[in-house]
Amino acid sequence: MPPHQTFNTKNFRQICSQLARVDSDLQTILDCYGYPPLWKRRPGFETLVQIILEQQVSLASAKAAHTKLKEKITSITPQTFLLLTDEELKACYFSRQKILYTKHLAHAIHNGQLNLKQFKVLDNDQIRSQLVQIKGIGSWTADVYLMMAMQRADLFPLGDIALINSIKMVKKLEPGVSILEIAKLAESWKPYRTIAAYMLWHAYLGKRKSLV
Repeated sequence: MPPHQTFNTKNFRQICSQLARVDSDLQTILDCYGYPPLWKRRPGFETLVQIILEQQVSLASAKAAHTKLKEKITSITPQTFLLLTDEELKACYFSRQKILYTKHLAHAIHNGQLNLKQFKVLDNDQIRSQLVQIKGIGSWTADVYLMMAMQRADLFPLGDIALINSIKMVKKLEPGVSILEIAKLAESWKPYRTIAAYMLWHAYLGKRKSLV
């Protein structure tokens, strides 16, 4: 198996079904909510900015900031981004912290410290170690980028609150279950933990929708 196994629109549902055959709780997700969407984003600077905006806020807030940024600069590249002042970014709903993080990222790419195009030939650990060297990028941001922008098949972001809440709900786990125990449980979904995570996110969103 290559170190960077991926998934795509052709095999995504097939992998979901494969996981459901060996895990009845994942089968229940398919029965209740159908197949999850294949959440996918274009690899590159703009997507990393978007994921940074999504750190510890609602997706709606992050989307509003991203939309405002796109109105300001149609093509979001490190070069165009670095032309913006802090005041202009604040007007795009960027917090002071997010301005700092995204500017660090833009500078790192602009000065050649980080080369996103090289990621195609690197394995997950190599990519993660490069990303987390950038101020403001931690494991969660790196994992979401690997999952959604690069379609890497075997990631499970344990720092994602929605994902952890969903696995507790789907697996009927005790509220005080440790992250270590959850990580161990997720091992059973290797080498397709990303796809299991998509199924769990889908169940989380489906459950919330049904409660509205």
